[in-house]
Amino acid sequence: MSRSFEDFTAAEVTPMLRYAMVLTCDAQLAQDVVQECLLRAQQKWQRIGELDAPAAYVKRMITNEYLSWRRRKAAKDVAMSHAALDAVGATAVDAVGRYDERDAMLRRIALLPRKQRAAVVLRYYDGFDDDEIADVLGCATGTVRSHISRALTTLRAANHLEEAR
Repeated sequence: MSRSFEDFTAAEVTPMLRYAMVLTCDAQLAQDVVQECLLRAQQKWQRIGELDAPAAYVKRMITNEYLSWRRRKAAKDVAMSHAALDAVGATAVDAVGRYDERDAMLRRIALLPRKQRAAVVLRYYDGFDDDEIADVLGCATGTVRSHISRALTTLRAANHLEEAR
């Protein structure tokens, strides 16, 4: 028997918000995306709740909502404040240098094209393999490898430019 929508939400909302936060690099946009997806999931919960992995289904909804054309403008207006970074999971024990490194990396990731960013977040934040990422993004595994390869090349180049300064 599937669990209720309320039980699902109570258990999964925090991981969904963290995922959306890393994906969007904006706390308000992450909340909007998750809220929109949860509203749609609630309306279809009878069907979604019966799935083997309803959390994976809702995660795909979040990814698709982020990638949708309605979010393009918002995705380009990235607000990376220290408060937003804390929402990703910064701890008070972090040294200033480590915090600065994370800040710089998240800023570079925020500049990636949306599908490349989604692929990188799914790989390195959620630990998905190529097949799982392909399923979430709705593309071929080769395309996933291409997205990640291009993203890493861009991130390395940006890192080298910053180090040269």
